[in-house]
Amino acid sequence: MPNKDELVITRIINAPRERVFKAWTDPKQLVNWWAPKDCATPYCTVDLRPGGKFHYCMRMPDGNDIWGIGIYREIIEPEKIVYTDSFADKDGNPVSPEQYGISSSHPAESTVTVEFTEHGDKTKLTIIHEIPAYVKEREQTGQGWNDMLDNLDKYLTNN
Repeated sequence: MPNKDELVITRIINAPRERVFKAWTDPKQLVNWWAPKDCATPYCTVDLRPGGKFHYCMRMPDGNDIWGIGIYREIIEPEKIVYTDSFADKDGNPVSPEQYGISSSHPAESTVTVEFTEHGDKTKLTIIHEIPAYVKEREQTGQGWNDMLDNLDKYLTNN
């Protein structure tokens, strides 16, 4: 049972688990879906190993860029990915959320767990984002994840 400091999102993705895992870990595929509605991902690198870095840029509808990094903590291909999530600069250095206009209630670093479970010929995808209930942007974070999962499902259906 999730606790109040975990944002949990579960979705059935219309693709086999190995394909969903690959779309989540291949930067050439990530740039096609890794952004909320009306946003884009013009830059993404992945060093898929424990201690490796996931570095990306999300371009907002107003043209502003928000950079982020994740440090992989655990990878069980094609079942699970655990990584830290932080705001960053374009060089991949962590920065405070306030640099991007995010409230001081937002943690400088959070943990994201992504579980990929076979569901017939589809994939049950579960995201557990450890973000406290008191964080002002928590609802926006959930909406962002749902937008990205919509994009992922469309990307995998059409490619």
